[in-house]
Amino acid sequence: MALITLPRSHFYSSSLQTCRILTCLRKYLSPDNNKSRKVICQGYFSPQQEQFRIFHHANCRKHHSEKESKPYSVGLVFFQTAAWDRFEQSNGHVDHQRFYKELNNFTSSDQVLKYVTTLETLSDTMAAAALYRVSEVEKEKSGQKIPKTVLENEIFRALCFQFEYESTNLSDTGLVTALQALTGLHVDPQSNLLVNLIMECQNRLQQGHMTIHNLCILGECMVKLQNPNCVLKEIILQLQGQKLQECTPEEIVAIYTLLQTAFGEAVQHQDFLDQLNNLCISLVYKFSPTVTSQILNALVTLNQTQAFPLVVKLCIHSVKFVSHFTKEELGKVLEGFIHFGYTDKFFTQALEEHVSTRCLTMHPESISKVMQYCSKKSILSKPIFDAVAESFVYQAEIFSTVQISQLITPFGKLNYLPPNASLFFRKLENTIRTRFKYFPPQALLNLLHSCTLIGHPPVNYVAKLFSPYFLQKLQVQELGLSKSSLAQLTQLYLTVVLECPFYKGPKLLQQYQVKSFLIPPYLLETPMDLHLYKTVSAALIHLLEGRTYFASRVSTPYCYTVDIEIKLDEEGFVLPFASDEDVYKRLALCIDDPKRFCLNSHNLLGKEAIKQRHLQLLGYEVIQIPYHEVEILPSRCEVVKYLKKKIFSHRYRFY
Repeated sequence: MALITLPRSHFYSSSLQTCRILTCLRKYLSPDNNKSRKVICQGYFSPQQEQFRIFHHANCRKHHSEKESKPYSVGLVFFQTAAWDRFEQSNGHVDHQRFYKELNNFTSSDQVLKYVTTLETLSDTMAAAALYRVSEVEKEKSGQKIPKTVLENEIFRALCFQFEYESTNLSDTGLVTALQALTGLHVDPQSNLLVNLIMECQNRLQQGHMTIHNLCILGECMVKLQNPNCVLKEIILQLQGQKLQECTPEEIVAIYTLLQTAFGEAVQHQDFLDQLNNLCISLVYKFSPTVTSQILNALVTLNQTQAFPLVVKLCIHSVKFVSHFTKEELGKVLEGFIHFGYTDKFFTQALEEHVSTRCLTMHPESISKVMQYCSKKSILSKPIFDAVAESFVYQAEIFSTVQISQLITPFGKLNYLPPNASLFFRKLENTIRTRFKYFPPQALLNLLHSCTLIGHPPVNYVAKLFSPYFLQKLQVQELGLSKSSLAQLTQLYLTVVLECPFYKGPKLLQQYQVKSFLIPPYLLETPMDLHLYKTVSAALIHLLEGRTYFASRVSTPYCYTVDIEIKLDEEGFVLPFASDEDVYKRLALCIDDPKRFCLNSHNLLGKEAIKQRHLQLLGYEVIQIPYHEVEILPSRCEVVKYLKKKIFSHRYRFY
């Protein structure tokens, strides 16, 4: 992956002559130039200290460049003569292509800065790229918190010093790249360095000659620095004036990324976004895997539901890249599919082939993201689920506790037991036992509830879930127990009561139990489809010769809602539903529409399977009326015959 995606010509457009930066550093660092050092560094010394300070904090003000991220006040450091000796030992000119290739290979800031000291010549774009690489590797290692040792490194500080005092002589690319790097390192925006760079950027912006890429980088920096919106507005106005049809895919990505970063400002320029979306439709065939994933991610962030034609083309285009996406790119593409509610059988097939052949070597985050996608879209892909189950058995240790929950939950939601179920659940139980205290409460609840859905109630851990300690932790995490969590706890308790009569542990207190599972967002029961219900009920009225012999949406004392209930006496006669005497058997008709099954499958979802299982344990005779059996019947007469055969295989009569 290229460090900075810029037109190649930009790297040679530096207004600094060759050796400019290193020559200045040579003059400053030279032990024979003490007088010059005092003049150049005037304002950086304090009367009590003779050390060099690169960043001067005006009026000692503190400023947060990003939420919850503190800027670093760079400490004091001595420049050693030995550092300059290394500059003297360089072997000659290094071409730009080799420089950027070497830069991308470094994995620490020390490596980057040491490499810089070996160069005889260094343009401003190269120096800025070095700073940017430092910010990249440090963010990869430390997240937002950048070690002070980096900011106090003498080579790093010397480069920053040169950027501060040569800001007017920098190329546009060198200028904005340096600003981008320092912003990523959370350098104090009130320091002289950033103030000078920002002022120079604003001057260049007013001139109106900056390229699309540089405008976008500058805009992102302004957002991160929380600068006034007027600068961002001017940047977007200049972008609107560009000939978008001549933009490269990389420039289009840069524009989307800027609008994604400045979400609030982008909403005010929907016309510009629409223009950009329409342009991309004709360019999708040119997009690389990286470009495809980045644009999809931007469309998700910007919630461009009106750009569905573009989303469809990007999703179809992504099919051929499934095996080439990085873990981050694959995650962005899957998020796009989930957010816009799009599914594609060819994408699923490509995903199946990729996961089934490479699951053991895939990154844990990628595997968990694939399972989240299958869960969200109710896609029961046996090749994917079998491969994931095998991977979990052999290398459960590589997954985090949250990832384990994300892996296992879809098995319960989609009601699927893998071929290695015994090994799978044995490994899962061992993993939970050894890492129990590390699971976040909600992730643990989702995991154990999922096991319940597929007939493997976690009896050994139910007592811990019902304990006041766990419930308190769950309440703290959710800022109050949600109805969804209470419903899961209630179903776990009901499962233990019905399926594990040997359980003698603590009960779930009444205050944590719900009265019905048919509550939004309908995690534990799916509402009955009205159209399918009308078809069945009309035929049932004709069959039973009256509406009084059955009831709809019957709430039970056990939280479940029965779609249609019919009462029979001991001899099998149908009773009026209002009659409570002589009731010997209750029939529960489950009117199962497509939403109660996995996508394009006749496999019931886990929540529907456990409902039917529990109704049977509660004494109901469960009769499933699936949509795929009813919809093929050509007439009401045929539906009546179907129901008679399905429900009443014996003779019956009415009182």
